[in-house]
Amino acid sequence: MKLIDGNLETTNIEVENTINHIGKRVSLHGSIYKIRRMSGFAFVLLRTKREIIQCIYSEEFSNFNLETLKEESCIKLTADVIKEERSKLGWELRMVEIDILSEPLAESPIVINNKLVDTSLENLLDYRPITLRNEKERAIFRLQAGVCKGFRKFLSEQGFTEIHSPKIVSAGAEGGANIFHLNYFGKDAYLAQSPQFYKQMMVGVYERVYEIAPVFRAEQHDTSRHLNEYISVDFEMGYIESFEDIMNMEVGMLSYALEELKENYVHELELLKVALPNVSTIPSIKFMVAKELISKKYNRAIKDFEDFEPEEEKLLSEAIKKETGSEFVFVTHYPTAKRPFYAMEDPSNPTETLSFDLLFRGLEITTGGQRIHNYKEQISKMKSLNMKVELFESYLMMHKYGMPPHGGLGLGLERFTSKLLNQDNVRLSTLFPRDINRVTP
Repeated sequence: MKLIDGNLETTNIEVENTINHIGKRVSLHGSIYKIRRMSGFAFVLLRTKREIIQCIYSEEFSNFNLETLKEESCIKLTADVIKEERSKLGWELRMVEIDILSEPLAESPIVINNKLVDTSLENLLDYRPITLRNEKERAIFRLQAGVCKGFRKFLSEQGFTEIHSPKIVSAGAEGGANIFHLNYFGKDAYLAQSPQFYKQMMVGVYERVYEIAPVFRAEQHDTSRHLNEYISVDFEMGYIESFEDIMNMEVGMLSYALEELKENYVHELELLKVALPNVSTIPSIKFMVAKELISKKYNRAIKDFEDFEPEEEKLLSEAIKKETGSEFVFVTHYPTAKRPFYAMEDPSNPTETLSFDLLFRGLEITTGGQRIHNYKEQISKMKSLNMKVELFESYLMMHKYGMPPHGGLGLGLERFTSKLLNQDNVRLSTLFPRDINRVTP
């Protein structure tokens, strides 16, 4: 019997630590990213889990034939780390021996080892398992992972408990027709539009909770900003004094995540030429005030008094940046007619809710607000909307047996990443997009 003690050792080195190995022989593994044949030698670019490492092949010191190497072969490499002043890194790797672990059976249908994958969005997504190997393409999702890491660290430090809510539900949290129906063993069920009900329930258990998970919207939109499955960053917090407590928490969360990127993701930031925004403070403006500002400043008639048009989001962001320098803006007090049944109305004006959206570089990335926590108020609101209260019995259980004042938000991870990188399509920051036309790969 072989015992596994969990203490792993590896000889694979990180490129940032290689300088500590000058004069030594090291072992690495990775995939052959590109071979550049020169006169009498070759540059072999090795794609490791994070870096593209340049290696030198020469018959003078390499104990194998260069022709045995193919791009996208997976290898284990033994190399000497040699000091080299002409290299920007101060060293070079001289290839000594290789162990070929696997070889591709066919040539790649897409050229992935240039600076950019020069192809259409359709091809980029059709060949996603291959195109993601491009240095810049994969850096996008390394940064996205860093954003999530920052969110998790911040929320944990603020006393939030991570939860995992079900994605098969008996009713939609947001209502309406934009919900995927399932035949669940002969019963009606749906894919969750949001973890809303469950994160509210868990406020009664842990007081502060969060979740980073997929949500599903059966919307017939085919735009650069819509997905039918996306990752939602949700948190909910109890014992709040105002919905502004939620906004302040988001400012802290975003600021913390961007600092995480500055400290630990410099390679990706430089590779993608990312200009991180300042999130120390974020201005806020009421919905109708924002509508009137846009109408007056840009000579636009107000057509929709309940929501923003995409162009209005861009214009408002433009105006706020010129006035305050901020690339973010909170829009508060959305009309009651637009918000879900659980949104708390403003006591001083019941036609408005204690809710908000956060716009970033012209796009709404967050929706949040204070929830109704009183049982009688929630029942009354549902009846006023002609909702069948009996269908929400399990949700209303928390109200019936006592809930603190609470609220929360949901942030679209792909939208945030996309605007952070100044992309023009949210699919570029989606690992494997799901829209009305795509369910593969």
